[in-house]
Amino acid sequence: MHDSRLRSSSHPRGRFTSSRTLLRDSLLLFSAALSPAILHAQNKLSLDTNRCEVHFTLIDSLHTVRGSFRIQQGDVTFDPATGKANGSILVDALSGQTGNPIRDHRMAKEELKTPDYKTVAFAPTRFTGTFNPDGDSTLQVHGLFTLIGTQHEIDIPMMVQVSGEKIHAVGSFVIPYVQWGLKDPSTFMIKVQKEVHVDLDLSGTLRHEPLTR
Repeated sequence: MHDSRLRSSSHPRGRFTSSRTLLRDSLLLFSAALSPAILHAQNKLSLDTNRCEVHFTLIDSLHTVRGSFRIQQGDVTFDPATGKANGSILVDALSGQTGNPIRDHRMAKEELKTPDYKTVAFAPTRFTGTFNPDGDSTLQVHGLFTLIGTQHEIDIPMMVQVSGEKIHAVGSFVIPYVQWGLKDPSTFMIKVQKEVHVDLDLSGTLRHEPLTR
């Protein structure tokens, strides 16, 4: 009898059943740990304004004008699981520089109407594409672009790179500024294109926080 019980307890099937039970219990514990608050993490992006650049290019019949603006503030939150986003990126409308002070003053006062509108803003509402929390991602960011007080829907393709808590993103888009209400700077002698090309180079800090319910 003793030998029979010993052989039964050491049978490979008994060891397999024990291993299967251990695996099942481990999976249950793992599933319990992955609560929705962890699976759906809210990401907070805070831009380092000293390391961000906004460049623009405008072509007229005589030459190409290149300039830049300074980002004043940028804080965005987004959920990679749903693609939802909120927050805003504010550009100082008075900071535009093209290398020509007279042209810069005219651009600020007559075209951007800075006495009434101090900032140009972009408020993301959602994005498409798969966000990689460590490495490279290609995203399409949709949101509202506010220019001289009027909102316009826009999509911005972005290349994003994440390394730890550091994030770097670049993107380009076109603004039909005359269609959106800005003054056409063309003169009898100089004809200016009705669209301006914008390039973004953004750097900041990214933090992950579980969503609370």
